[in-house]
Amino acid sequence: MRYEILGETLPVVICYLESGEKMVTEGGGMSWMSPNMKMETTSNGGIGKIFGRAFSGEKMFQNVYTAQGGEGMIAFASCFPGSIKAFEIAPGQEMILQKSAYLAGENGVELSAFFNKKIGAGLFGGEGFIMQKASGHGIMFAEFDGHVVEYELEAGEQIVVDTGHLAAMTASCTMEIKSVPGVKNMLFGGEGVFNTILTGPGKVWLQTMPISNVAGVLSPYFPSSSK
Repeated sequence: MRYEILGETLPVVICYLESGEKMVTEGGGMSWMSPNMKMETTSNGGIGKIFGRAFSGEKMFQNVYTAQGGEGMIAFASCFPGSIKAFEIAPGQEMILQKSAYLAGENGVELSAFFNKKIGAGLFGGEGFIMQKASGHGIMFAEFDGHVVEYELEAGEQIVVDTGHLAAMTASCTMEIKSVPGVKNMLFGGEGVFNTILTGPGKVWLQTMPISNVAGVLSPYFPSSSK
């Protein structure tokens, strides 16, 4: 499979498949394709995987697109101004992603819900409570909000992140939610009550414009319903 990612603010990934190669996406993920691409809707696993995808923010069923009779082409566009990143998934190279980040992937990539093992992260992590885990093998494409900044953390090295800015991390990293120190900081700091502590070794990808922040900025300009 060959691919190219085009566009900056509103990107799209265009995949070129050899005959018989497959791409998997959730319903509504396909933007355009060549006429020799065959679509099949599948649960892609048992009832556990179906509900696991639902918990992680994805739809219960997925669409599998197969190139038939020669090279095929299929495109997947981002649904929000931001970035599309390609990741090579393999045993020992699993990825943890924010909810709904998965855009499309080769047939060997498996998607499941990832629950943070630390109780604090589960109770107070917001977007970090339930995330997506990509495992298996193959290329996967993820969409993130705004520009993406990548950091590589050494063993024990940490970075403090507002939870909404965490886009992805390698599964070798750990994540913990901690409260902001000081009552005055909590009440008047404007940065929220909790922060996410990411610890290496591994890579983390941080997004500059979480969609939740955008919604908060725009909400005062939306007309409220009159009673």
